[in-house]
Amino acid sequence: MKRVTGIGGVFFKCDDPVKMREWYSKHLGIKDEENGTMFAWRDAEDHTKTCYTVRSPFPATTSYFSPSDKPFMFNYRVKDLKALFEVLRTEGVQIVGDVEEYEYGKFGWIMDPDGNKIELWEPIDDKLQPRQD
Repeated sequence: MKRVTGIGGVFFKCDDPVKMREWYSKHLGIKDEENGTMFAWRDAEDHTKTCYTVRSPFPATTSYFSPSDKPFMFNYRVKDLKALFEVLRTEGVQIVGDVEEYEYGKFGWIMDPDGNKIELWEPIDDKLQPRQD
């Protein structure tokens, strides 16, 4: 079973997400919308498929990373989230919350041994479209 297929996103806490978005846009050319920046790339196995990786600043006070107290969270892309969760459960991995489903994919969360919360995402890439300016 293939587990992680790529990086789906990098999320980090900061004191002022708006200021952070503006800084990254001005100095690094990373245009950011309210929910982050979407980097488009082609799938290695199917070059016709467009995939996305998201980068997003969160307010320092967010509870989205809980129960982790770390200032960051990685999101990894997976092929079959529910099947992977079954395997992870048998391996004793701590699962946080329930799988959530949206039109752009399924999400689930686990904790690593160092207390980092990890988001696992089974994407539906064709439902994601960056805003065209």
